[in-house]
Amino acid sequence: MADDDSRTSDPPEVLTNPTYELFILVLSILSIVNLVLILPFSPLPTYAKEVIFIIDGVLTLIFLGDFASRLVRANSKRGYFIHDGGWLDFLGSLPLLRIARLFRIWRTRNLLKQYTPSALLRWVLDDRAESALYVVVLLTIIVLEICGSLEYRFEHAAPHATIVSAGDSLWWGIVTITTVGYGDMYPVTTAGRIVGCVVLVVGVALFATFTGFLANAFLSPKTPEPAEPGSAEAQTPHELVEGFRALLEEQEQRTRELRIKLAEVERHL
Repeated sequence: MADDDSRTSDPPEVLTNPTYELFILVLSILSIVNLVLILPFSPLPTYAKEVIFIIDGVLTLIFLGDFASRLVRANSKRGYFIHDGGWLDFLGSLPLLRIARLFRIWRTRNLLKQYTPSALLRWVLDDRAESALYVVVLLTIIVLEICGSLEYRFEHAAPHATIVSAGDSLWWGIVTITTVGYGDMYPVTTAGRIVGCVVLVVGVALFATFTGFLANAFLSPKTPEPAEPGSAEAQTPHELVEGFRALLEEQEQRTRELRIKLAEVERHL
């Protein structure tokens, strides 16, 4: 019987892996939070709403890609789209129906229920490279949203400002967090430069992690193929002992037969 850390059942075909599902779950929650923040009655300033609206466009592309990948991988396209709620995934990916992304949160939560907490933690730790990649993407989106809003707030009305729109602040954030720094846009206020320092430091840390992921992906040894049923790798310790004992007895029997044949040959010499 499998221990408590093992998966409790075979995963459904729409389940990629727990690390990816956790990533989609957090993005879905972030999207719902953003939806509330950009509502007309939200107290959030207009400049922040403009930045969040652009970020939501990026999330829309991610959700559309997620829907497309699930549809392609599904054994039954019709079954996934109709019976497994694929149509809700699709609707939730559309900008005008963002509220349907609540279904993603509910569905992902149900998918992850088949794993015990210790199994989830072990999966994340065993697959650190992929987990780090998802963390980098998630933190990059969050940093761009928060720091882009602040930079737009501090810079757009300053004299000689080069960052005067939500698009400008996000473009500046992207080239800064990637440490490229084209220099076409830069903060001119003290508060804006402080935000820039934060983005630079975070960017170095995040993309150092991303570089480590790429190195692991291209240079690490190939993952061994799963053991075939009945092979030594797939047997329990007790089964291995019994197998070795049987092999030893068979070898001893062959040795006795050889000794008898050798004695017969010696008698005829």
